[in-house]
Amino acid sequence: MGAEDFLENRTFAEISLGDAASLTRAFAEDLDFFALITGDGGPSVMDTPGEKSGLARETISHGLFTGGLIASVLGTKLPGLGTIYLEQSLQFLNPVGIGDSVTATVIATRKDEEKSQISFDCRCVNQKSECVAQGSALVRAPREKMRLPRMELPDVQLSRHQRFRALLGRAAGLPPLATAIAHPCDANAIGAAVEAAKAGLISPILVGPKAKIEAAAKTAKVDIAPYRLVDAPHSEAAAAAAVALVTRGEAQLLMKGSLHTDELLRAVLAPESNLRTGRRLSHVYLFDVPSYPKPLLVTDAAVNIAPGIEEKRDIIQNAIDLAHVMGVAEPKVALLSAVETVNPKIKSTLDAAALCKMAERGQIQGGLLDGPLAFDNAISPAAAAEKGIVSPVAGQADILLVPDLEAGNMLAKQLSFLAGADAAGVVLGARVPIILTSRADAERTRMASCAVAVLIARAAKAAS
Repeated sequence: MGAEDFLENRTFAEISLGDAASLTRAFAEDLDFFALITGDGGPSVMDTPGEKSGLARETISHGLFTGGLIASVLGTKLPGLGTIYLEQSLQFLNPVGIGDSVTATVIATRKDEEKSQISFDCRCVNQKSECVAQGSALVRAPREKMRLPRMELPDVQLSRHQRFRALLGRAAGLPPLATAIAHPCDANAIGAAVEAAKAGLISPILVGPKAKIEAAAKTAKVDIAPYRLVDAPHSEAAAAAAVALVTRGEAQLLMKGSLHTDELLRAVLAPESNLRTGRRLSHVYLFDVPSYPKPLLVTDAAVNIAPGIEEKRDIIQNAIDLAHVMGVAEPKVALLSAVETVNPKIKSTLDAAALCKMAERGQIQGGLLDGPLAFDNAISPAAAAEKGIVSPVAGQADILLVPDLEAGNMLAKQLSFLAGADAAGVVLGARVPIILTSRADAERTRMASCAVAVLIARAAKAAS
């Protein structure tokens, strides 16, 4: 091992006034990481909409980045190992933008022999030689010499939320759509509706028992006075009334509140609703997975329990249409199974082979299909290459068709809870998109689901 493979400190006695050290790093968009290490995941750090939050994000990221860069110089170079940080005072003179290269320099200016303390002047400059921060730091320098091997730090992958922020930005720039919300009778449901309204995504019509809705709003501490309220005695009646609002053209979107999903979909599928099309209803999850380079659609994990060939055809077509709305011109659809070869004993492999032939014959349009593919072969180019799979879909899927609801539900929850993925969900196949969220969903999921529905409805209107 060479000298570059070790960290070696400089003791208090080895440091003279005027000694200096520097470190240069590029400023990447690490706001979520800053939020993680500081414990501040609140709206001022994480949210996108609004001038105020933008200023908060800029101030926090600037301070944390430059302050952390200076601390890194002191902790790894001068004095280095064993340094105890006592004080820091900084002025922020110019903004630090994404992609800027910043050099932090510390210069020893004063030594206190009795306390083993050293004061440093600190200065950060960008690639244009502009000073972005300056100030001072006080440390207790080590008295003993230390030398340790450098550690190879693991890659840290955090959800950037950037795709969902862009999604919200696209939808928030459009006029809000009237949205019938069926039975928003708990704090989560009513809170989600109000937050989406404040973000400019929807104009809520609250449908359900008036007393329960008002009680839920009080619990959630939200003001529902600006919104229309349609009284309905119970959840089943609320579902029917919400669907009727859409049928009459008074609402352009339908949103699930705190009732059961089957209650709402039963009202949607009722003959008098006039919301059915020639398509099967199906649910699509839109995931932003930190370790995957693009959005990933998973279907169906919420509506169809054990779909057959005809149902899967509609499920795929619904997902392809959504991918088109999201800007993917020719989405790659991976038909998942446990293996990548057709096996007569595994139904999902037979379904995949038949669906690929249907796509060749024009029965499924607008996307590239391949399957059966195991999950790893669908999303990992390395895994696909290892198996010798030559395919325009393998390793780079945009859409994952799961064999059944159980597999889809487990996959979706694994992506959310183990992979840290952001998720948005919507039901397609009706005349309007249906926003289907659950009480366990984070606020970002609810907002993104509303944004997806808004974009779908706008695209359908533009195409008509």
